[in-house]
Parts: sequence; C-alpha cells; structure tokens
Amino acid sequence: MCPFSQTPATISETSGTALPESIVHEERAQLDFSQSMSYGDYLQLDAILTAQKPLSPAHDEMLFIVQHQTSELWMKLMLHELRAAIAHIANDELQMAFKMLARVSKIMEQLVHAWDVLATMTPPEYTAMRPYLGQSSGFQSYQYRSIEFALGNKNRAMLKPHEHRADLLAQVQAAYEAPSLYDEALRLLARRGIPVPASHLERDWTQPYAESDGVEQAWLVVYRNPKEHWDLYQLGEELTDLEDAFRLWRFRHVTTVERVIGFKRGTGGTGGVSYLRKMLDVVLFPEIWKLRTDL
Repeated sequence: MCPFSQTPATISETSGTALPESIVHEERAQLDFSQSMSYGDYLQLDAILTAQKPLSPAHDEMLFIVQHQTSELWMKLMLHELRAAIAHIANDELQMAFKMLARVSKIMEQLVHAWDVLATMTPPEYTAMRPYLGQSSGFQSYQYRSIEFALGNKNRAMLKPHEHRADLLAQVQAAYEAPSLYDEALRLLARRGIPVPASHLERDWTQPYAESDGVEQAWLVVYRNPKEHWDLYQLGEELTDLEDAFRLWRFRHVTTVERVIGFKRGTGGTGGVSYLRKMLDVVLFPEIWKLRTDL
C-alpha cells in the first residue's frame, strides 16, 4: 500500500508535503465572516477599490488614477504625523515627535519611488488621456498644500483653488494660519534658554519664513555643543532628514513630469516643469543648512 494513500486530502503523493488546504485547516484560520468583520470590511475596500473611474478609453489612465489616489493616502498619513509632531514639540515632548518626523521622512521616500511607476507612462500614453483631465491638477491638492503650509512654505494665493469647497478651505486655512513645524522648533529653542530673535518667536504665521542670522546663531549654539543640547541637536537633524526627503520628492516629481509631458503647460494652468523647477529653490529650514558652512 502506498504510504500516502490513507491521507490523500492532506498529503501530496508526489512530494510528501502537506497540501495548502490542509495547512489552512490545521492553522485554524477563520474562514466564515458572515457574522464578523473581515479584512475588507475593516479597510473599507469596497469604497476604495471602486473609487477608480477612468474617463477616457485609454488603458493607462488607471495607472494615473491609482498613482495619485495612493499618493493622497500617503499624504493623509503624513499630515496625521506632522500635526501630532508639531503638537509634541510645542509641549516639549521631543522623543514622541522624533518618531513621527522619522515616519514622515519614510513616507516621503515611498512617494519618491511612486514616481518610478508613473514614469513608465510614455508621452503618447499620457497624450491619449490628457484631454479628459480638464483643469484638474495635482497643483490643486489640498492635502499637499496643507503639508507645505505645515512645513512653513506659506503662500496666500494657494488658498484660492480651494474656495469652491468651504470644508477644504477651512482645513488649508488652518494650516496656513498656524505656526509651522519650524516655528515651533524655534520657540522650543527659546524656551530652553537659547537666544532666538523676537521677530521669529511671535510673528504673523501666515507670512513666508524669512531667513535670520540670529536664528542661525541659535542653532550654532546647539551644533557646537551637541552633548549639552542633545535632543535639540537631534531635532535639527530630524528636520534636515525631513527636508532632504522633501527635496528628493519634489525633484523626482519634476523629472517625471518632464519625461512624460516635456515642457507643455500643466492642466492646472502653470508652466508645468518650469513652475516645478522654481519650487525646487524653496528652502524650508534655511539656517539648519547654512550652519553647515559656518560651523
């Protein structure tokens, strides 16, 4: 008698290994979800996976939609972490803030690699679907704008694209009017007894950040004696990591757009690549970068 003949449902006669079905039963996996919450229920997959509604007959529009929808999900998480990190810094809870800022940097790495997937779309493929986009553009992303505002790149004109939706405008305006991540970092330095110019501690938070020699001197106190100011020194490096990742994200965006559409104007009305290249020159935490030369 074949040694495997008595257990045909659980043992493969050719390999002697357990069959997949038997493994599932042996592990006592739950298989009936008629009375309990399933994976798809928890994640609301019915809503998420039916949210892709291409408007063109082009095969590649699905890539374009999924790319931008997943990016918006990552940005939702990024805002969740950024807002909490800012609050923790305001409350002198730096260790918790560090974990969140590190997570934001990792999210940006994910967004950098996401452009690699979109870059597989060729110019003819994009051209086939572009007329169906109308005036919609990533330029109008209220989450991205809220991230930029939270990082200190304030620009009143960027409120305008959201005025047609009072609920979205309220979210963007809240980020616009609040102290940025860097503003709270400077206020923390001052609370620790490091001299920071008064002009950078209580100001109109809606105004773009202005670089200051006095602020650089404050950071130099930290960087010249990291052992004495270790957590502030670590905060400076977390901010450096964050801006480094943000620069890569923006740069990869520029190169992908140029690869796919060249120098055509963007659907949102900007110059496309020319506009994005100008954004590469924006420095979020200027004194933290400048001190590396002056240290």
